Amino acid sequence: MNKIVNPVLVGFHPDPSLIRVGDDYYMATSTFEWFPGVEIHHSRDLIHWRLTARALTESSQVNLRGNVASGSIWAPAISYDDGLFYLLFTDVKSRSRVYKDLHNYIICSKSIEGPWSQPVRLNGSGFDPFLFHDDDGRKWLLNMRWDFRKNHNNFSGIIMQEYDAKSQSLIGPIHEIYKGTPVGVTEGPQLYKRGAFYYLLTAEGGTGVQHMVTLARSRNLTGPYETDPHFPLMTTAHDPTYPLQQAGHGTLVETQHGEWYMAHLCTRPFSDTSLMNPLGRETAIQKCIWTEDGWLRLSHGGKLPALETEAPNLPSHPFPAEEPRDHFDREDIGFAYQSLRVPFDPSWVSLTDRPGFLRLRGRESLASLHDQSMVARPIQHFHCSVETCMEFKPESFYEMAGLVCYYDDGDYYYLRVTGDEIRGVTLGVILSKAGKYDEISTMQLSVVNWKQYYLKAVIHGRDLIFYASPDGQEWTAVCNPQDFGTLSDEYGGKLGFTGAFVGICVQDLDRQSKEAWFDYFEYLPLESLVDHTSPQKGK
Repeated sequence: MNKIVNPVLVGFHPDPSLIRVGDDYYMATSTFEWFPGVEIHHSRDLIHWRLTARALTESSQVNLRGNVASGSIWAPAISYDDGLFYLLFTDVKSRSRVYKDLHNYIICSKSIEGPWSQPVRLNGSGFDPFLFHDDDGRKWLLNMRWDFRKNHNNFSGIIMQEYDAKSQSLIGPIHEIYKGTPVGVTEGPQLYKRGAFYYLLTAEGGTGVQHMVTLARSRNLTGPYETDPHFPLMTTAHDPTYPLQQAGHGTLVETQHGEWYMAHLCTRPFSDTSLMNPLGRETAIQKCIWTEDGWLRLSHGGKLPALETEAPNLPSHPFPAEEPRDHFDREDIGFAYQSLRVPFDPSWVSLTDRPGFLRLRGRESLASLHDQSMVARPIQHFHCSVETCMEFKPESFYEMAGLVCYYDDGDYYYLRVTGDEIRGVTLGVILSKAGKYDEISTMQLSVVNWKQYYLKAVIHGRDLIFYASPDGQEWTAVCNPQDFGTLSDEYGGKLGFTGAFVGICVQDLDRQSKEAWFDYFEYLPLESLVDHTSPQKGK
């Protein structure tokens, strides 16, 4: 019997939205401030998944410059009807005050690979938009409603309004269909029809340790919706030691053979008491069954998500393994990488100026919310090695380039080469924790005579160590073990959503013109692809 081993999408892949079109399964996940926006994975067996598309690829589709960390693209919802893919998403412009500036958009495409249409703004009353296609041909937009008023519940319920596909606009009255349970923080609506009932799947409890999935149903589209008397459908709130935590934000799919599965987000925090989860919110899949009285349950029983669950009876469909070393021998950046808030543009990144090298032109600092020159990918393993080789000739301390482990503008570790008016060219680690800048000055290296800079980051559990070499053979540690856990969603109470990234970057805080050349980028897992056991402290 084939098994689904969780999580199926490791590393930063939150807020899944899962559909089936014929024999193909597609899953969209949030990307927040990382560009291109909205990742779409493909599978034919629910076991093996491959990144097959990114939907928001052009600056004309979305402008993320200036958006706050963990804002921007939230909770995409993918659907398919009558030969057309629909994708809804929220562009969150502000999130840390009583107001939330929310832009809910819809885009369409005849192919999952695109091109996708220009976004049409629908509303801004809340986030987590979802498009339901009823069997009578009508379409309905659902979203949670945000109420900023004093003495009101911010998560005030789930609302619904009809969507007219011809005019690409909302029409008719707004219906409040569900207030949620006393747990509160009701969000992430997903609507399905089965038999005589409409089933409303929601997330509740907040996206932290109290996260859960709640199911409600109604014989009428607009309600009232009755909550499952044995709610929640799934949660880890009652077991803080379980390897998968924060389970919630579910999405359902029915297989070709009538089986039901639920994808959901989860985290794998370190097994100490810190709850730090630098890999971010990941995606897992659970098999579900329907009871005789028409409620959904996890097939293995109980409310905890399974580490392994029975896969559907479908032909196995693995994909080719990713090569660990990228030699930059293409003309395009490729699916593996993303940038911060802005698209890849020849003005700052190129693979054609010098074939076999990636050229980055320095722009703004790691604190910038606008124009950073960074090419990065999610860190997906608790034990991994990342390596690059760089050519760079800085003339002042305003010019920096190197290898960065990055959470957001307030939390990062950066192994960088820079200029120094006394020592010439130096190499060392700078860091920021909760926005406080520091330098590991005791281990700075003078590298005046180095022609190339081989840079490496090695992660083992909570330990992150940077190394450098002039030839890629003899390596020198450039810092003592640093705490990988600070690159976590919960570090410092920030309530972030993105997980840790690793990448290459360049800054030129003076003229914004200094270039660095990268020969390769290697991401090498040092563990099996999925490890259910959260790592111990790295010491």
